[in-house]
Amino acid sequence: MRFVTSLQRFMIPMAVAFCVSSASAQTRDVKTEEANKKLVVAFYQSFFGDHDLSSAEKYLAPSYIQHNPGLPDGRDALVNMAKGLFASAPKGKADIRRVAADGDLVWLHVRGQFGPGPASSVVDIFRVKDGKIVEHWDTIQAIPEKSANPHPMF
Repeated sequence: MRFVTSLQRFMIPMAVAFCVSSASAQTRDVKTEEANKKLVVAFYQSFFGDHDLSSAEKYLAPSYIQHNPGLPDGRDALVNMAKGLFASAPKGKADIRRVAADGDLVWLHVRGQFGPGPASSVVDIFRVKDGKIVEHWDTIQAIPEKSANPHPMF
């Protein structure tokens, strides 16, 4: 019985401390997340929709980290890639279907058209620091004509 009482004296304060620390670790800064979402959507429309290459300087950090294996790091590399991509693509409204944020990360679910062929489902993830986009990940999947299930990609 003494063992149980001693264990309770130890475990109950530990459990309370864990719960309190977990709750404070999960506190979100919704105001910053909303600001980051607005920044990323503004960049995406300006750069990819309006083809405004100068917007890279406004929204991207010079040391922009790129996780897409087809591009090197740096905002200049993205601008150089976009010059070729935009040459044959019309300007338009970026087809952003979903936007979400968690801390300094913002992700977009986008319907993209990259030249002839099927459109693509794109998930872009951006990390924002001090009002600039500093890092990017993406995954791109062509939208098939037929699906093995009845669920649309958007």
